[in-house]
Amino acid sequence: MAVKNNVNLEAMEKMAGAIRQDGAKAKRTNRVEGTWNFGSGQPQFSAEIAFEGGKLTLEADQPTFLGGGGTRPGPVLYAFYGLASCFTATFVAVASQEGLSLEEVKATVEADLDFSKVFGIADLPIVEQVRVNLAVKSPASREALEGILRLAEERCPAAWCLQNPIPLAARLV
Repeated sequence: MAVKNNVNLEAMEKMAGAIRQDGAKAKRTNRVEGTWNFGSGQPQFSAEIAFEGGKLTLEADQPTFLGGGGTRPGPVLYAFYGLASCFTATFVAVASQEGLSLEEVKATVEADLDFSKVFGIADLPIVEQVRVNLAVKSPASREALEGILRLAEERCPAAWCLQNPIPLAARLV
């Protein structure tokens, strides 16, 4: 099995080959179904997330200034975690595909938030910019790593979701 930087390149190439032969194989549906918890002292929201290797229950709670108990990460932190893990995975996968060896990759995702709109006080953007910083240790040149960073920006699904308008279809069922 061809593995580089803890990325299974053989599995990736097999999937790429399948997609080249049948574009429908590139499509997947991801789903999260959660429940609001009405009991006090509990995290406000929980969801059992099914994934290839099993299931895991995630819990979220708003910070106290938004009416929660602050007992778990809030939804925005989960979104940032998703971006950090997705962007890092994309960066490492692309670097691995390009034959670059990596020794360490640490990601930081941050943004300045303005909650005026959340409280109905002002119609200001809630977030104006999300910053992703990668600290990378590698024998590769800075120029090569910057090239991989640009490719990760283009290919990361979570980054794509932030950079492109996606219709939101909210409805009561």
